[in-house]
Amino acid sequence: MWCPSTLSLRCFSFLKPYPSSYRNSNYRKTTTATIPIAGCCLNSLMETAKTTTDEFNVGIFSYVSQLPGFHAILKQRYSDFIVNEVDKDGIVVHLTSLEVPPQIVEAIQEGEKEILNQIGKSYTVEIELFRSLAGDSDAERLEAFITQVATQSEDNSYIYPIILSPNSDKAHRTAIHNFFKEKFKFLVTDTVDGPDASRKCIRVRLKSGVHSNRVRNFKKLKDRGDQPFDSRGSNNWPQHLGKFLRFHLYKENKDTHEAIGLIGKMLGIQPRSFGFAGTKDKRSVSTQRVTVFKQHASRLAALNDRLIGIRVGNFCHVTEKLLLGQLLGNRFTITLQGVVADSEDTIKMSADSLGKRGFINYFGLQRFGIGYMPTHLIGAALLRGEWKSAVSMILDPREGERDVVRKAREYYKESGDIEGTLRQLPRNLIAERAILQCMKKCPGNYLQALKAIPTTLRMMYVHSYQSYLWNHAASVRVQKYGTDEVVVGDLVYFKGDDTERETLGVNSECEDDSCDDMYDCSNSDPTSGTHHPERKNTHVKAATAEDISLGNYTIDDVILPLPGSRVSYPTNDIAKVYHDLAKKDSINLAESVHSIKEFSITSITGRYRRVFQKPMALEWHASLFSSYGFVDLDIWTNSCYFSLYRELLLYTDGSIPLAEMDLEKIAKDKSKHLFKEEKRANGNEDKNPSDCMRQPMSFQNDIHPSTDHNETEDERGLGKSQSNSFCDSTSQGAQMALKLSFTLPASSYATMAIRELLKTSTSVSTSI
Repeated sequence: MWCPSTLSLRCFSFLKPYPSSYRNSNYRKTTTATIPIAGCCLNSLMETAKTTTDEFNVGIFSYVSQLPGFHAILKQRYSDFIVNEVDKDGIVVHLTSLEVPPQIVEAIQEGEKEILNQIGKSYTVEIELFRSLAGDSDAERLEAFITQVATQSEDNSYIYPIILSPNSDKAHRTAIHNFFKEKFKFLVTDTVDGPDASRKCIRVRLKSGVHSNRVRNFKKLKDRGDQPFDSRGSNNWPQHLGKFLRFHLYKENKDTHEAIGLIGKMLGIQPRSFGFAGTKDKRSVSTQRVTVFKQHASRLAALNDRLIGIRVGNFCHVTEKLLLGQLLGNRFTITLQGVVADSEDTIKMSADSLGKRGFINYFGLQRFGIGYMPTHLIGAALLRGEWKSAVSMILDPREGERDVVRKAREYYKESGDIEGTLRQLPRNLIAERAILQCMKKCPGNYLQALKAIPTTLRMMYVHSYQSYLWNHAASVRVQKYGTDEVVVGDLVYFKGDDTERETLGVNSECEDDSCDDMYDCSNSDPTSGTHHPERKNTHVKAATAEDISLGNYTIDDVILPLPGSRVSYPTNDIAKVYHDLAKKDSINLAESVHSIKEFSITSITGRYRRVFQKPMALEWHASLFSSYGFVDLDIWTNSCYFSLYRELLLYTDGSIPLAEMDLEKIAKDKSKHLFKEEKRANGNEDKNPSDCMRQPMSFQNDIHPSTDHNETEDERGLGKSQSNSFCDSTSQGAQMALKLSFTLPASSYATMAIRELLKTSTSVSTSI
């Protein structure tokens, strides 16, 4: 029976999160967001629905625990969401140094000295060998070029590349490239277009860095010919150094692609020269590992003075490029501001429950895009073979975008002018620009236009639809069978098969190897594309009555499939959720209506995902924030697997970050070092350096709470406000914040953990 005094938003027909046949009397037990009917008009209900239905529409509508939750603001500031990658060895990635290590500087200097020594020697023998390989004209051209390099003084302006004779024999061109690599280490070659389509030319140029002025001159656009320099010629590379420079990328309020694109532009190299394990959210402060092919650390370090909201450091050389998915997970430090709860015990119980019982391992809202057109709807169109419809969904105007983007979309829809639209469309809209560029060459070929989108990005749409089905199946599994026990027909991995189980060990940062990711890399996902090893059917089984009676499996073992050709479905009625929802979208999970493999459900392998996830190394602790610093109030610990270190903060100025970021730690360490040096110079070794470090906080003598009640997009609260809260009675004018730290595997979403903690939709928070 529904309570007559309240009406759940989920009752409205326009909020159908799943087929009505799956609704049951147990559903209301996990419903916490209800609206009193008395004194409430339909318009206000509709308005509330607009801000709370996003999660329901993508299958997110259940919780693990029945605790009431509390009110808090998620991501009021991007510094409230700190993400650090956890690398494959379980080390958390931090930015700890902006300097180039001396050993790297020495190695590069030795390599440059070796190259410079080669320029002065005689190359008569090598030129004659080249004559027999390439012919007289190219040999004479090369000889003149080498003479110019050897005799031209440092202050001359240019040494232009030479172009060898056109050559249609690829094997012969390869032999010439290899000859230069072996005989002329101070030169670099690449291939450029020849006079016709069947013939190519080899371009020969001086390696950048041989003379400092030539590094600058050769980066000028007019010297690049028809193609940009490729990364092979970007450096004088010592043979004993790894070909990839690995560094830690620290960024504030920027996504990974944006940050790397900016760095690449400043270095004059293509984004494909970079590698990373997973993309990080824009609205956050994140640190992650990145590799770049054959670049000097000094060049990147020099960018720190010019970059805004980005820093690079912790440089070292490695032999392999980072690839998507090469991480264990992410370490999160999340500050929830504006906390309002009935009592401190409410917060304590919620945090303890999150640590002990975990959360439903949903794909978060960022998996489905934050715009007017959810990505899973585009994925459904692709699976149906509706190419034109999919293109329209990607290009059409949508709500909530910046004016410049909205106007560009509207202009194209009204005029069909591709050239004019491309001039207006921001370059970060990669999918849209790729489609338009292709349609300019192939008008009306919508499938080809879709294929022009970079692979990881275009596959995001289909992956999003898989996630949509998975979320609904997980919700129905929880609603129907609860969160405590395995039931007959649940899928599990065979016991003793450890290869499928996601394990995560986290060490504190003690080296310049650390990493953190905040959400499924397949978000690329942005959001993003972490690649997980495919699960084989032989590793998966449906739990039997005997398994349950023997206690072979626990609720933590339950998994559900992301649909594909090589997955099994549960043998209970949860399998019906997948097929019924897909059928509603005119999709058959067992067969495809077209032959385009990458957009075909029968050609996608599929994989499995655990239904419940526990945050690892969860910690929070209680402190009072005043104008004079932090004072510990209370600390709780327990002996369970999770380390609980609870941090409750009282604050009066929401503009002051409540968690320390990597860049702040570097500045603090530098200040301590300078302070010690000053003490030594003054002969005063007794003064406590912490006295100096605390000084900035003591200047906050006149802090007043904000009286601005206009709620912005970044300041919307989560959960239900309580009229009488312990926060109100603790300190007049002060607000409460809760700071948590925990680690999640790469495929899990921190926002879903926070959702479980607060018992409210993340739809009303700033999306990540």
